[in-house]
Amino acid sequence: MTLFRLDATIRPEGSASREIADVVEAEWRQSHPGDDVVRRHVGLDPLPSGAWAAAVSGAQTPEELRSPEQRAAVALSAALVDELTSADAVLLAVPLYNFGVSQHVKAWMDLVIADPRAAGGSAPLLAGTPTVLATVRGGAYGAGTPREGWDHSTAYLRRILADVWGADLTVVEREFTLVGVNPALDAFTDTAAEMHGAALSAAREAGRALGALPVG
Repeated sequence: MTLFRLDATIRPEGSASREIADVVEAEWRQSHPGDDVVRRHVGLDPLPSGAWAAAVSGAQTPEELRSPEQRAAVALSAALVDELTSADAVLLAVPLYNFGVSQHVKAWMDLVIADPRAAGGSAPLLAGTPTVLATVRGGAYGAGTPREGWDHSTAYLRRILADVWGADLTVVEREFTLVGVNPALDAFTDTAAEMHGAALSAAREAGRALGALPVG
């Protein structure tokens, strides 16, 4: 069994999204020791910023007429899709940055969608593939909070992963990750600790469920 894992944090150390994904992966490994994990870290190893436009134009250009840039971008797009479609399970660790998805995640998704296999066909790209999205937010964005509705990432990720790509999606979320970092949030220390514990518990449950699924 193969697990594909994508990380999008820009932090080499102390990443809250990485912590949750590590728990999910560790639980998955309990059921699949020695199995392959294919990794891509778009936060610390970003994809080329101009690759999407080159992949789109390249796909519309006969192969023999493509520029070197177009050929490289089309090949990169295909490689990203191969990583997804060859996996039996998918794990994505994507933090909320500036109220949305980062440029790194958007570049990855755009390049995947640029491949003809993601644009159509008899079945969605991840049809039925068990997928866990680990997402974290520095503040609180729930109902009744001052920033309710400011999270423009999670709904978008659900739309692409579940509705467009057809993944069997589980979302593990943690909020208030900036408590203890931003003094203005010190009053929420206990709430943040509860949210942290609940997220780790949900990550363990999601990882066990991911590992228990049969390879189909």
